[in-house]
Amino acid sequence: MKTKTATPAAKKDNQFFVRGNCGSCKARIEKAAASAGADSSSWDADTQIVTLNFDPAKTSADKILKKIAEVGHDNEKYTTKDDTYKNLPGCCLYDRELPLGVKSDLVHHDEEPAVKKDFSAQPLKKDNQFFVRGNCGSCKARIEKAAASAGADSSSWDADTQIVTLNFDPAKTSADTILKKIAEVGHDNEKYTTKDDAYKNLPGCCLYDRELPLGVKSDLVHHEEAAPAPKKDFTQHADHFDKSIEEVRLIRLADATALSRKETSLTFNIGTKELLKAACCNLSESFETNATVDVSFTNAVTGTKQLKMLGLDQKYTSLTKELLPSIRGIAAPYGLNLIPGRWIGGIQLTKGGSTVVNGYESITGQINTELLKFNEQPETAVNFFGDANGRLETNITTTSQLNGKWNQSVLLHGNATLGKKDSNNDGFLDQPTGNQINAAYLLNYNDLEGSGLGTHFGISFVKDERFGGQTAFDKKIDRSQQSAYGVGIDLSRFEIWNKTGYIFKGKPYQSIGWMNQFTTHQQDSFFGNRNYWGNQNTFYSNLVFESIIGNSNNKFKTGASFLYDQYDEDYLTQNYKRTETVPGVFFEYTLTGLKYTLVAGARTDFHNLAGTQFTPRVNFKYDLFDKTILRLSAGRGFRTANVFAESQQYFGSNRQIEILENGGKINGLEPEIAWNYGASLQQEFRLFNRKATLVADFFRTDFQNQVLTDLDISPQKIVFYNLKGESFANSFQTQLDFTPAKNLEMRLAYKYYDVQANFIDGQREIPFMAKNRGFFNASYSTDKTDKGAFWNMDATLQLIGQQKLPNLNANPLEYRIPEYSKSYSTLNAQISRNFNKSIRAYVGGENLLGYTQDNPIIDAENPFGKYFDAGMVYAPIMGANVYFGVDFKF
Repeated sequence: MKTKTATPAAKKDNQFFVRGNCGSCKARIEKAAASAGADSSSWDADTQIVTLNFDPAKTSADKILKKIAEVGHDNEKYTTKDDTYKNLPGCCLYDRELPLGVKSDLVHHDEEPAVKKDFSAQPLKKDNQFFVRGNCGSCKARIEKAAASAGADSSSWDADTQIVTLNFDPAKTSADTILKKIAEVGHDNEKYTTKDDAYKNLPGCCLYDRELPLGVKSDLVHHEEAAPAPKKDFTQHADHFDKSIEEVRLIRLADATALSRKETSLTFNIGTKELLKAACCNLSESFETNATVDVSFTNAVTGTKQLKMLGLDQKYTSLTKELLPSIRGIAAPYGLNLIPGRWIGGIQLTKGGSTVVNGYESITGQINTELLKFNEQPETAVNFFGDANGRLETNITTTSQLNGKWNQSVLLHGNATLGKKDSNNDGFLDQPTGNQINAAYLLNYNDLEGSGLGTHFGISFVKDERFGGQTAFDKKIDRSQQSAYGVGIDLSRFEIWNKTGYIFKGKPYQSIGWMNQFTTHQQDSFFGNRNYWGNQNTFYSNLVFESIIGNSNNKFKTGASFLYDQYDEDYLTQNYKRTETVPGVFFEYTLTGLKYTLVAGARTDFHNLAGTQFTPRVNFKYDLFDKTILRLSAGRGFRTANVFAESQQYFGSNRQIEILENGGKINGLEPEIAWNYGASLQQEFRLFNRKATLVADFFRTDFQNQVLTDLDISPQKIVFYNLKGESFANSFQTQLDFTPAKNLEMRLAYKYYDVQANFIDGQREIPFMAKNRGFFNASYSTDKTDKGAFWNMDATLQLIGQQKLPNLNANPLEYRIPEYSKSYSTLNAQISRNFNKSIRAYVGGENLLGYTQDNPIIDAENPFGKYFDAGMVYAPIMGANVYFGVDFKF
């Protein structure tokens, strides 16, 4: 690799070369200089020069540089000890073989150096401006309130520059008086230092770094290599409120997948940049480049996809939208298809037990989807999409500000699948034809810094209609008048919700939030001669109060929730009705120490059919070292099984449903109850002189009670019954994210699952779950031009191992399947071109290796016969597919 020519910068008499890399180096160097007697110092990462100001009668450049070397930084007079150098954080390990004054990344990489944050000098100030330390929106509110109480006519504090601008009448007050008052409420400034007790009593989000130079923002120095923290919507200037009342927070995530360092649980934030790496037509396709979630087809006639996490079906993961219950109950089979990908502003994916504040149903984790919100500038986006299989799609989204406190989002989507494709010539369509119309409107109000009030309204409606089955089936002809096997699925869903929060005046650590939602979901469907109709009406309410005990290191949340579900289902000729009412109360305590965070909570829910249920959960995070994080979790969850809706992947068969009732009140069955335990280790380090992250996690789920779906008793039956014995899922995953070269990001992962249950005939593996899975993703972008143009290339390779298949040995030989499936691989890839900030075009392919399952439909020639079964799907049923699209923003 060739190297760039680099020469040291010219120096003045009070300037000296000091080796270093980043903002953490800067803080360490300048702190050492101060401890050696320097009046002030400023180190610049680009020039590698420290500028010293000192009184020669008190100290000398020699003493200061010696002290700088003692803390780990070679300079032109002294060399640090090897042990001291080796103990520096990974981001600070500069190249000791380079000439002094030459920055490491200029020599080692043939590309342009990455953009670095500049901490070399404090921002310029005017006469009425002063440096005041702080972090967030709560700091801003506190500083400006203190200034007003000290007589300022107005004031404005900026978190990025750390500057407060004061306007006041000198006859009534003074800058000195105002800054003294600001220090009294907890904020160091250039004239006064706050008392330790006042500082310690600040909320955790406000605890700025007191050792940094004035005018330097804490998080810029300490986290310059970390992924940007999620930015908030109506709580953008009240960070504490947003973190504490999760049910009223509205998040616009960073533009990449980032594993949160701050979250106590193992949480991945998936941003819009990650979502654009794949076709992402709907939520089920939003995880193609994510190794944590497994996505698979459910059967060979409906073309729907389901998620699996920690080795268990989607139904054990809490799927929320705007932190409100979303894809559950009757919506579970097809609900992922009803959230368009271009509506998604970000996704938060939490593995293992989540907070008790959000309910009791989460067992393997939580996936929360945030819709697009207004962010600083109004934006309208239009997307057109099409693929080789005849699917067309249009998305129109617009976000705008109505005035200083109100903003809105309008989200529109329409799609149609027109192509009729039968690639394996078995007489059945590879995917259904049909269409969807989808619309949502969001209205947000933010006056948290004024009145302390913020609120969010939302309303949405979707209508989706699909037809599949044999190619000869004609949806326009009554089924009784034709012999072809047909499938029809007609869905409609309406939602309306509100989330309102209030921050108490003078108490930024204390807040209250209330969220409410009403949903109605209806499905009218047929699978050959099998009819299924279902309707679910749901009302959900959650009231949360948050405050502290003594100081912000001891926080708590408490509140009450209410869930109402009304189910009405027709299966064949029989009607099934039930109503579930679930009032509940909860309490959650958060203890924050210097290196650890403990979140312990419990809730009690009074279920009218399942009885009183107690749900404890605990999450613990410990920073073993600067770049090493240990997480532990344990918790209980419970849910009621919806056996008809959740087994629709097997409706495309002639299996008969049988329920072995045991006296339970939910279709004759008891509720499902499980414990989940987890441990993970997150390690950040330098690889190829760039940041890399390695995560290894292990989770175990133990079912106390489970509704088992038994496909092995008979090839002609689906039998449901409650667990008698042991059922567990062990999940191990290791994932490495690294950047081997500029603009090239890579992700490697390996997953191992061991999922077993004690069925009627004994202990055996759960079907359709590969024990071993491999994952590789690579993404490369070219540098942006002045007009914002660049190329992006992305590829994802997945290796799926053998899967246990249901036992069909009671069938004739020609209608049997092997005990285990074959291993296979899939490859997805996409190339996109941003012509400027407004126009983007992309082309991609799915399943480019072309692997498809042999004969995915058993006895396809006789769909009304005894042995017909389209539910034995373990691999793709469609070959390679090419898609294209174009985005416009204005």
